[in-house]
Amino acid sequence: MDHAVSAQLFTQAKKSIPGGVNSPVRACRSVGCDPVFIRSATGATLIDVDGNRYLDFVSSWGPMIVGHAHPKVVAAINRAAAAGTSFGAPTAAEIELAEMVVAAVDSVEKVRFVNSGTEATMSAVRLARGYTGRSGVVKFDGCYHGHADSFLVKAGSGVLTLGIPGSPGVPDDIVKHTISIPYNDTAVLEKTLREGRESIACVIVEPVAGNMGCVPPRPGYLQKLRQLTSELGIVLIFDEVITGFRLAYGGAQQLYGVPADLTCFGKIIGGGLPVGAYGGRREIMDCIAPDGPVYQAGTLSGNPLAMAAGIATLRLLGQGDFYARLEAKAAGFAAGLARAAEKTGMPVQLNRVGSMMTAFFTDRPVHDFATAMAADTDRYACHYRQMLAQGIYLAPSQFEVAFVSAAQSEEELARAVEMTEWSFKKILEK
Repeated sequence: MDHAVSAQLFTQAKKSIPGGVNSPVRACRSVGCDPVFIRSATGATLIDVDGNRYLDFVSSWGPMIVGHAHPKVVAAINRAAAAGTSFGAPTAAEIELAEMVVAAVDSVEKVRFVNSGTEATMSAVRLARGYTGRSGVVKFDGCYHGHADSFLVKAGSGVLTLGIPGSPGVPDDIVKHTISIPYNDTAVLEKTLREGRESIACVIVEPVAGNMGCVPPRPGYLQKLRQLTSELGIVLIFDEVITGFRLAYGGAQQLYGVPADLTCFGKIIGGGLPVGAYGGRREIMDCIAPDGPVYQAGTLSGNPLAMAAGIATLRLLGQGDFYARLEAKAAGFAAGLARAAEKTGMPVQLNRVGSMMTAFFTDRPVHDFATAMAADTDRYACHYRQMLAQGIYLAPSQFEVAFVSAAQSEEELARAVEMTEWSFKKILEK
């Protein structure tokens, strides 16, 4: 594939944008190549500025569950844009989308819209602190909750990809209130919460980790977390920015039957436009200004374009057997990847929950940060470059998730399996 125009644009971008990108993983440094610049997308296909076409498994990092440029979503955005792009005032669309979220997730009685997943998580933590009068936050090694100061302790996603242990610019006085513990370790979880019961305001967790690769909770782990936080009066926050409306219409909480006190949303609820939200029990949410003393605000919160895209997307997701069909498609694709690994002898651990999955280049099961870090990132980088050359667009990091969308056909997924087997063989021949 020719990437001459992408290369020219990347050179130009680095003169005015740090690293040439507006989110670090996009620079593709961990996979040993430069990024391709995308011109357009339709359905499951991306087209770059050089005219190359790719089958997309990044899905804009999750939100494009119905595919790119879905006609009903585009039509809703166009109607909203024609009426005005921002008012800084309430609109009926905010109510409609809020009611859809509340109806979908049993633990959410009220919801507040913001502009990103980072805003949602940082606001939820502030609310938990204000509600409990405590300062401590417990998170999990390898889980990423955005780039707010409190979360950049053993974070996942881009921080892992770039090999950054935390971040300069984050004061010790802030991170001293954050405790990061191993994911899926029930003994450490119980010890930490019981010892810190007087100071811990909240536990924030990705119910299915998606930022150290796809790492599901061990059986009973979320249930134990729910039991302990309820017993100790600690607010349980589920970061469902990725899993919300991805694993089920009611998110991971519906899939696992475990309710949270507060839930953070993003990605899918904006249909691909910038959006975030946090919601939960009424008595906690009523602590937010103007009803309560915990302040949070945003000029573009509830933006009419994002609300329109979210409403249109959730309507599509709520139709018939959408999630059953997506699960069958993802399961078939995962089975094909497993056969490719078995046929070639490639040591790969395939973790999947619903339409989220990661192929870790390791012969050990991956169930937490330490085992994820054992994956062979050099092999992944080679695989990434080989698949890109064959028109398969994967995440440029071993520690990200591949997403299956409703727009991908069985024939396209079969070709991706075929190309995966070819790539595994080439890697093992080296």
